[in-house]
Order: sequence, then structure tokens, then C-alpha cells
Amino acid sequence: MKVSLKYIFLASFIFYCSIGFAKDTLQITQLLKRIQQLQTAENGIFPKGLFPSYRMYELNKDRQIADPNIAFTGYINYSLKAVMPNLTAYQQVIAKLIIKNSQPVFAKYKNQKGRPTYNFWPTDTVTFFPNSGFLNHFTKTHSLADDLDDTSLILMGLSADSSLAQEAHLIMQQFINKDKQEINHFFEKYKEFVTYSTWFGKKMPVEIDVSVLCNVLLFVQTYNLPWTKTDSACLNLIVNIIKDKKHITEAKYMSHYYPTSALILYHVSRLMNKKEIPELNELKPQMIQEVKDLLLRSKSFIEKVILSTTLLRWNTDPPQQEPIYTNSIRELIEEDENFAFFIVNLAYVQLKVPDSFKKWSGKSGVGKFYYYCPAYNNMLLLENLVLQNTVPISSRK
Repeated sequence: MKVSLKYIFLASFIFYCSIGFAKDTLQITQLLKRIQQLQTAENGIFPKGLFPSYRMYELNKDRQIADPNIAFTGYINYSLKAVMPNLTAYQQVIAKLIIKNSQPVFAKYKNQKGRPTYNFWPTDTVTFFPNSGFLNHFTKTHSLADDLDDTSLILMGLSADSSLAQEAHLIMQQFINKDKQEINHFFEKYKEFVTYSTWFGKKMPVEIDVSVLCNVLLFVQTYNLPWTKTDSACLNLIVNIIKDKKHITEAKYMSHYYPTSALILYHVSRLMNKKEIPELNELKPQMIQEVKDLLLRSKSFIEKVILSTTLLRWNTDPPQQEPIYTNSIRELIEEDENFAFFIVNLAYVQLKVPDSFKKWSGKSGVGKFYYYCPAYNNMLLLENLVLQNTVPISSRK
């Protein structure tokens, strides 16, 4: 393990100093092996094949609770397939084994009625906030509906048949903010855009999240699905929010689950990297400058990684950074307390109350949970190093 951590630190240091780029792939191999090591090997608190993730409550950050959600495993699965063509033959063997070992676990999260949609938590044993004591009493009446975010990522990560993708896309058309009275006031200015709600459930509140919309459009682009009116409306909403800079000034309201400017821009850049979208390309200079500004202000190592990745997707070099000093590589990558890729704030998304009350209660921290996954933090760094190796220096700005 000492050798492994040594090379992970070297990779981190190379990125952080922005002195040069990883010319050999040893660091990437070590990160792949670390991800493989973190994957659950036997059934227990976490199902076999799942990548363990944890949540922390805003008002009690000292307590970390095991959370057997599928989101991070879906992200890792998708990300490994995305970087696969740029890995060495040996690295591909490791990546394919990780993916293979994760495949069976997705069945535990699939819709129990056979619909090609997926849930954040296991559907074979319905639960609400697993391992949460008193919250478990709400299991049956408050269980989550399947969601468009996990469904899009999982189907892409599974390389699902195109017929299943088409079926899922058709189902998505039924879950839109067609009743303008339901849309929250955060999006009042944009109520003419009839976009997807986050949830497939009819009883769930209509909820719009621009990062989730990016993932759905990424799914549409990946499968070359015909764009619907709703898809076009989603793109128009994203474009208008970026033009208005709402992703900078009101990120937590524009994207409830990925509530930072850095995370929103990361999702937008990934969508743009899949296929060219002229409407977003026009805004690239603005977004590049925003990412550079965010990178210079960020205090989180992993957030700096994703901001660097965002710039590399746009063929732009990250600004140089001051080196950091730490005695713990796990703290640097896997236990970055300043970073959470996924955040749930029940005050914003579950309560059918006025948005003024949501803002007030949201600031209090009641119902706010931070999610992190050590394996996915390693995956984010791996993704960055692959881009450093594959984006030609001559094409960078």
C-alpha cells in the first residue's frame, strides 16, 4: 500500500503544481488498483460490487453513515467506460474487471415492475435514508421514486440496448413541469421552459436541477435519440441560466443535488464534450473564465481536480496553482472534507412550502446531507490524468 499511495501522491502533486503532465501511465494504473480495492467484495452493509459511499449530516458532521446508494457506482461505471479507449491494454483489463464486478448489483436498484428506470436506493428492500434510526420509520410512506439522473447514468454505464434507452426516454416525457403552478419560484423566470422533473414518481414534487438535465441530455446524445420538445426546452433552460449567470450567483437553487458552480460547470462541460452543441459553444469563453476564477479561489483538492478537468474538456490549460503539503494522501484524495460531489437538502426538494421558507430552512442546515465516495474521488483524479495525457498540448489555450 505504501508504494501505491506514493504514486497517487505523485500524480496529485503533478496536477496541483501544474508544472507538467503525466507522461507515463503508472499513476493511472495505481489509481485503478485503488478503485478496485475499494469495491465491495462480499455482501454486507454494502451489496457486493457496490462502491461504498457515506453521508454526513450538516448538524452532526462528526458522524459518518454508510449509505448503500447506486449513484457513485453508476458514475464510476460510466466514467471507466468513457476513459477506456485511452487506457493501456493492462489498465483496460483492470477497468473491465471493475465494471464486470459491478454489473450484477444494478439489478437491486431497478424498478420492481420491470420498467427500465432506477432508484437511488435498493428497490428489492424499500428504504428511506438507510441506517438512520428514526428516519427508517418513514420507509414505506416516504420512499423515493426512481429518478432520471441515476437512470440515465446507469443505462449508459451498462451500455444498455438502444431499445431500452428509447423506452426510458419515452417514459421521461411523462414527467415534466407541465403544470406551471407546480414549478418552484427559483425558476419563476424560466417557467416557459417545460423541462424534465428529477423524479419519475407522480407523487413527488416537481423539481428541476440543471445538472440532472445535463445528464439526461448526455444520455440522449450518447444513444443518438431523437430530440423531443422537452429535450430542446432543457437545453434552452441551461443556456439561459448560464447567460444570466444563475449558476454562479444561485447555484444551490439551480442544481439542488450538485449545488456548486464548479459541479454545474463540470456537468455542462461533459455534455459539451460528448457532441458539439452550438448554443453552448457560444458561451464557452464566459464559462472558461468562470472556471479559472473558481479554481483560483477553491480550497478543495478534489474540486480543483474537477475544475481542471472541465477546462481540459474545453482544450484549456488550468492556471498554475501553489503546491499543497499534507502528511495524509487519504485526506488529500479520499477524505477531502471541503468537497462533496452529491448533496441532499430536504428543505429545498421535499417540502411543498413557499420557497422563501425553503431558503430560510435550507440555510439552517436541517435536512442537509453531504455524500462522498472515496473510490469516486480517485476516479475523478484518474479522469483528469487521462485527459492530461490525451488532450494535445498544442491545442490548448
